[in-house]
Amino acid sequence: MKLVSDWRRVTLISLSWWMQAAGLLVLIAPEVRFAWTGRDYDPILSWWLGVLLLLAGLGGRILRQSGSRWREWARLAGVVLVVFALALLLAGKVRAAEQSTVPVSEAATLEVAVPFIAREEGMRLTAYRDIVGVPTICFGSTRGVRMGMRKTERECLELLRAEVREYRERLHRYFSQATVTHRLTAPRDAAYTSTAFNCGVGAIGRSTAVRRLNAGDIAGGCQALTWWNKAGGRVVRGLVARRTRERALCLQGLR
Repeated sequence: MKLVSDWRRVTLISLSWWMQAAGLLVLIAPEVRFAWTGRDYDPILSWWLGVLLLLAGLGGRILRQSGSRWREWARLAGVVLVVFALALLLAGKVRAAEQSTVPVSEAATLEVAVPFIAREEGMRLTAYRDIVGVPTICFGSTRGVRMGMRKTERECLELLRAEVREYRERLHRYFSQATVTHRLTAPRDAAYTSTAFNCGVGAIGRSTAVRRLNAGDIAGGCQALTWWNKAGGRVVRGLVARRTRERALCLQGLR
């Protein structure tokens, strides 16, 4: 495989080459930023701009390439401006639709999440060791639990509600604004909160499930929840079943 003899000149003046390079950069840069900083982004503008630049680059393959460097740069600037304007228009329409959506309330999510997690965890009034040996009580609570500890049913229900509220609040810090205002229904919010309650907020917050949801891939995010089915490094049948139920809850109402 060899480069063309005039690759430097082609790279300098080729409209299509620069369009496609710019498109790839726009699509890749946000992912690099997330990997480096852990901060997510609203993907709508960058996705549309990247795709339109790539399409413009493909179209540029059939344009006659003149020898005038300035003429090619002028064409490039003009097409980029048009593409960017179209991307802004599309992003503006999507954001306007998202802003009209009322974010799901804490009360609505807790109404779904608390009984769902209660069924999944099961209530035990006396402290016991979970599958990996951690002292646990009530509905899977581990904070400050010691072997021999006992609680009443009412205390367990109050503790569960308080912990679910806290887990939801902490998990929401990993969601983009578009996700909170547009993509979270009460069942979907409850499904993510349930998984975080079981696996840890930090683990789920940085997971592919949350990244996919933030990128607009709701079904893909729900599916990625099912990957959290291991304990102690091995797949556990009970966790497989729980993740399946969480996925079904997450997909409720999705067309």
